[in-house]
Amino acid sequence: MASSSKMETDEAQEEEVEHFDDFTLASPWEKFISDIEAVCRQWISDGPKNLLKKDAREVLEEFYKVKYELKFALKSYCMEYYFGSKNDGNDMVWDSRLHDLQLCFGVKDFLVIAPQSASGVVLDVPEASKLLSAVAIALSNCSSLWPAFVPVLVPARRAYIGIQNMGTVFTRRFEADLIGSQVPVKLMHLEGLYELFVSKFAYSTLDFAMHLFKVHFTMKLTYRSLPHDDDDVQGADADVIESGDDLGGDMHNRTQWDDDCPWSEWYTAEDPVKGFELVALWSEKVVESSMEMAELENSLPHEAEKWILSPNMSSILTDSSEGNRVGFASQLCLLVDALNTSFEAQFMEDFVSVENPGSDHLKSSMVIPPPTVIDRVLKELFHDGARFRSFASGERKTSRIKAAPLESLFAQFCLHSLWLGNCNIRAISVIWIEFVREVRWCWEQSQTLPLTPAFGSIDLSTCVIYQKLHMLAICIERKRQLNEEFQDCVASMDHSSPRTEEDGLDEGSDDSCIMQTPAENLDGKRDSPAIPDDLQDSEQCVSRLGARPEHATVSSDLKPLGCIRRGSAGVTGMMLLNSYQSMHAPFTQEPPLMTEDMHEERLQAVEAFGDSLNFSAFLEREILTSDMSAFKAANPDAVFEDFIRWHSPGDWESDITNESGSPNNPTREGPKDDWSPQGRLSKRMSESGNLWRKIWNDAPALPASEQKPLMDPNREGEKILHYLETLRPHQLLEQMICTAFSAAADTLAQTNYGGFKQMTTKLDQLYLTVTSALRPLQANHLSAHTDTIEDIRRLSGVFEHVEKLLIIAASLHRKFLQAPRLSEAIFRDCCNFYFPRMGTSSSGNNAPKEFEKQQVVTMNERPVVSNMFTPPTANQSWRKVLSLGNLLNGHEPVLREIIFSKRDKVSGNHYAARTPSAYQDELETYRMYICGTSNDLRVALSVVSCD
Repeated sequence: MASSSKMETDEAQEEEVEHFDDFTLASPWEKFISDIEAVCRQWISDGPKNLLKKDAREVLEEFYKVKYELKFALKSYCMEYYFGSKNDGNDMVWDSRLHDLQLCFGVKDFLVIAPQSASGVVLDVPEASKLLSAVAIALSNCSSLWPAFVPVLVPARRAYIGIQNMGTVFTRRFEADLIGSQVPVKLMHLEGLYELFVSKFAYSTLDFAMHLFKVHFTMKLTYRSLPHDDDDVQGADADVIESGDDLGGDMHNRTQWDDDCPWSEWYTAEDPVKGFELVALWSEKVVESSMEMAELENSLPHEAEKWILSPNMSSILTDSSEGNRVGFASQLCLLVDALNTSFEAQFMEDFVSVENPGSDHLKSSMVIPPPTVIDRVLKELFHDGARFRSFASGERKTSRIKAAPLESLFAQFCLHSLWLGNCNIRAISVIWIEFVREVRWCWEQSQTLPLTPAFGSIDLSTCVIYQKLHMLAICIERKRQLNEEFQDCVASMDHSSPRTEEDGLDEGSDDSCIMQTPAENLDGKRDSPAIPDDLQDSEQCVSRLGARPEHATVSSDLKPLGCIRRGSAGVTGMMLLNSYQSMHAPFTQEPPLMTEDMHEERLQAVEAFGDSLNFSAFLEREILTSDMSAFKAANPDAVFEDFIRWHSPGDWESDITNESGSPNNPTREGPKDDWSPQGRLSKRMSESGNLWRKIWNDAPALPASEQKPLMDPNREGEKILHYLETLRPHQLLEQMICTAFSAAADTLAQTNYGGFKQMTTKLDQLYLTVTSALRPLQANHLSAHTDTIEDIRRLSGVFEHVEKLLIIAASLHRKFLQAPRLSEAIFRDCCNFYFPRMGTSSSGNNAPKEFEKQQVVTMNERPVVSNMFTPPTANQSWRKVLSLGNLLNGHEPVLREIIFSKRDKVSGNHYAARTPSAYQDELETYRMYICGTSNDLRVALSVVSCD
């Protein structure tokens, strides 16, 4: 028994020896510290440059972070190292680009360790202290001076604890917390905040008001302009209704910010500048008592050292999705879609016809506006329209685009069409059909076509529809003149006595009512672009006849007996070949008006039959007959050669030259044997069977006033209406797109935006881009689903970017009329912010997400900015009780930020022992950052101690 008990005792002793604690092995806590140390050493070794090349991510401007995941006690933690190139000096203390912890504690680079949980904060205080101790030991082993922070409590409080090893002597500890509600009244005032800071280092039994403490103080106040108050507008409406006064117009529309902008006729744009934030900065000063803080609270923001202004921009700058597009750009994009659909039918009526089976899918997806809307649009176009205003030279920057002028009828039709039924093809078809009916009614009733000139020549640089409408307006005017003259002739015949017909006149003399005789047109020639340049030298003729107009007088003393000279505009300076008579230039009819398609038809005919003299004469037969008849009437003794010398001097080859070397000196005088010009017709004019000579022989001697008009207004008017009624849908949409882009750009260009240089450049670039992108539409060879349509759709996106910038420029300009430098500087920041987004569907990863640019306000600009903060209205005043001081026109700051600091000299006090040379001068021993509003208060404190 004794031996057995002895054996059991030996076994127990052996077990005790085998299970001893080996303290040479690392504990989990030590391994955790070792892992933190290894990561920190790696980050220190890499340095900022190498970290940027690896996995560093930018969190703020030039401020980055790297992170590493750690595990301890079955929990996962994330350690983040924040670093950047900014310093933490006083000049950067209120830099808006600082991180929150940099601003709270005045640090530069720092570490943050937090659990990987839903809250992201340490809820247990012992755990937080243990984490902070682990990081502090690891950093001390690395000889690193990085401060380390741990988020604690709940995320909403933004509370932190932290520590920083400042060397061998000093340690700085950090603590931050937030009072989310029920802030003590005392802490809402600067005096109470000052006493709160002093209480951290002074004895609690002292009366702070009776003792002086040198405390460094700096403050930042943020003011925000109030949004537009709808209650005031409704109250004003109610007052008007009660009084019974009808002020006319829509009260809501009168309160829109862009009522006087050129685009307001078509849409109302959201004001991109929602308001402003003004930051007033007080420079650092030394405060010695709470009484000084009370005085500072009563001071005005105008006493601040610096004002910084930043606009509160709407989402118009950042949101480019199609659903949020506004303005012309959104409707132009829909018009491009209508062009793509227009190839599905041959006539516009097919899109609205009930008998067309192919339009069933269109009826289900595309709606048309009600008849009342159509009637209102037609009333605005045809009955309320103003007179046409022609553009001055150089006013139309889109002159290189074949489009209608902005103030024309067709341009206004296109702009109206943009806003009808989401600008789908069915809505356009309905309004176009009704539009053509109104045009025909004006034609049949001889009513003036509104917003269309009834005079002048056809501008071939515009679209064909505008050319047709212009020509139709002229036809209506001439048709009305013919009707009025006919009625006058009938009335005069009814009231006049029978009279004998005068010599030289017959029944055809009634046509004298047709032509007007412009006595000022002494050269008697008209612009005939349809005649090839080699058949006439109009410039030579005009210069010869108009060089000395004072000598071109109408005379009858040289007329031979028995000859009646009719329709003479004056002497040309040349002599007739067969008689010693002066050649007279006749009055001729104006050339018939022709649109671009008519010129193209003639050009195609010339290319098909060759550029022969006889064919050209055949095309111009009516014009040549008219000119020859007028020339014969003005020169009864003239021969064919005389007409050629006047009409086409290049086809007369002269044998005699004057002293200057030019043939046919028109002013030459001498004996009868010498006066006859020596020369001959050109080869082509002297050929047998020449059609010009045949026309000369057949042409009667009639002045222009007695001739039949070259252009029949009734016939041409019906042709134009037939063109409008049978126009192909894609041809209409092509011209509508060109005109709509041109008219929209011209409308926006009328905006008063202060002449910002960048905006002017963007508008000029827009015109060039529009011109280049729309050029394929002028070739008339477009088909559905082509690259050209996609290019035009992208053009609407470019148009949208410029339109947004223009709206921003207009808003800034009207807000800073007395401070143009400030408005242009803010707009420049907007452009730099927005330019990276132009031409892309997304802003990209490198572009900033929000507009946060700020501008320093000069002393001269402060009154302008101050006036933007208008005193609160009655409705706005009762909503909030003012609790903070430093009011700006009745506005209290929405955010007040204060930094208190206390600095001590290290030598000569309890910090002096073993003090490093780096801290021999002065050390910031206490620092408190306070950020608060009338509803909350956040305090961040850092304290330096000697451990």
